[in-house]
Amino acid sequence: MTTPFGDFRTPNITPDRETGIGGWSLANFTQAMTKGLRPDGSHYYPAFPYTSYNRMSNQAIADLKAYLDTVPPTHNKIPSHNLQFPLNIRRGLSVWKSLYFDPKPWTNNEEKSAKWNRGAYIVNGPGHCVECHTPRTLMGGLDTKQHLKGLAKGPAGEKIPDISADPKSGVGSWSEGDLIFLLKLGLTPDGDAVSGSMAEVVKDSTSHYSIQDFKAVITYLKGSDTTK
Repeated sequence: MTTPFGDFRTPNITPDRETGIGGWSLANFTQAMTKGLRPDGSHYYPAFPYTSYNRMSNQAIADLKAYLDTVPPTHNKIPSHNLQFPLNIRRGLSVWKSLYFDPKPWTNNEEKSAKWNRGAYIVNGPGHCVECHTPRTLMGGLDTKQHLKGLAKGPAGEKIPDISADPKSGVGSWSEGDLIFLLKLGLTPDGDAVSGSMAEVVKDSTSHYSIQDFKAVITYLKGSDTTK
């Protein structure tokens, strides 16, 4: 993944014991997902979105690990990231985490409905939509003041659209059907189809949502929750 900070290599997460995560315990996996730490205690770069995955429950993480354990193991040693000094010093990530990583587990907003909370959890947690669709600061942290507002040049140089509730620049004026077509089929209201990374997201992720999860995500994105 090419970013302004350098090139990050996608790790092998098959259960191969030498080049993948086959030797990891559930505790190792949970630590990576919720704390951004490798089994040896060193820091992961936030190109691995543990900043969103840490909102997942321990049971959800255990379920994910159980699934990954069933994937056929593949022996594939991945090269190191290509990062310039001082970004290649992992110890510096402790400072980054102190600024941008909130390790607290997910809690529902009691002023919102169960549907809204489910949507917020998906978008900001396991779905990690926030990681691509929210602009970042110069140090690579999420700019929370521009939540889901998109950016002109994201990873690999792609334009990332605004999916906030803004009725003009975002999806606030889209109907529920418009958003279901987008998440299920990758089709936009003007008849176009998404491409690039978003096409992969639709194929491998959002198209598999349940109808309840579609509606929850839509409620959250449109800011349409009326339950107080």
